[in-house]
Amino acid sequence: MGRKSKLTEKQWQEIERRMLEGEAVRKLAKEFGVSEATIRARKSTQVEEIKSVANQIVATERAVMALPISAQITAHNLASKLRAISDNLASAAQYGAQTAHRLSALANSEVDKVDDAQPLKSIESLKGVAALTKLANDSAHVALNLMAANKETIKELNTGEQPVGYGSVSPAQLKEVVESVQAKF
Repeated sequence: MGRKSKLTEKQWQEIERRMLEGEAVRKLAKEFGVSEATIRARKSTQVEEIKSVANQIVATERAVMALPISAQITAHNLASKLRAISDNLASAAQYGAQTAHRLSALANSEVDKVDDAQPLKSIESLKGVAALTKLANDSAHVALNLMAANKETIKELNTGEQPVGYGSVSPAQLKEVVESVQAKF
């Protein structure tokens, strides 16, 4: 781990804000008593990402405004539905993970009832462990699938490969839609 910054988090936020407003890194470095390289290493990538997202938001808003009113309403309704789906899937994944955790704990407590010397004499406990473990694994599926889908989507967006089953929608178009929906959060 690197050295502790001599600037506070509040000062770093001030630097970021002022960089976004267009102030020169050289001026900020001199004012805050750090090197330009330090500022660039910590904030340049983030500032560029913020600018990129802001430009995407503006472009999306312009594209929506260019649509007829009925299409604008449809686009906003679709975005709301996509946000709701995303929120509900995330909640389902969270609840599934919590349920899996609790069931695993119960299965673990049931293991304590198994006689290590003669496990087959503890067949009912073993059946309980097996049933609880299966239920725990089943409960975890939504969370695991959501994580896997997210991992694959990020990988595909980063490599530029077109995922199977997306028809004529390119990764760039998919990324644009996802980012425009996320921008509304």
